[in-house]
Amino acid sequence: MMVDRHAAAQATAALPGIPHDDEGPVFREPWEARAFAMAVALHGRGVFTWPEWADALAREIKQAQAEGDADTGETYYRHWLATLEKLVASKNVATETILHRYRDAWDHAADRTPHGQPIELTPDDFPSA
Repeated sequence: MMVDRHAAAQATAALPGIPHDDEGPVFREPWEARAFAMAVALHGRGVFTWPEWADALAREIKQAQAEGDADTGETYYRHWLATLEKLVASKNVATETILHRYRDAWDHAADRTPHGQPIELTPDDFPSA
């Protein structure tokens, strides 16, 4: 999933906590970029505003810190992804059941994918309904 530079710049300006450099957001792993791109795409479709996103992300981070997250930066996009999942469910974009089904499928795909190779979902990654 690609994000245009203008949309990424808007997100970075609206959400100053995003890890970034002079060229835009930076990511430690490919899944972080994908989570970022999904949030930017959903924002672009009007699913949520950046202030709404920022409030939800702040709540997620605060809860994680209360549960012991040391907030050293490595977990930022885990909070981002958790926020994305919660907003998608609360906005009825996808049900929690669908989100869990896809999360389990990604876990299955990751387990079968050799290190360093891109993870791709196949129909076999989804259990029969």
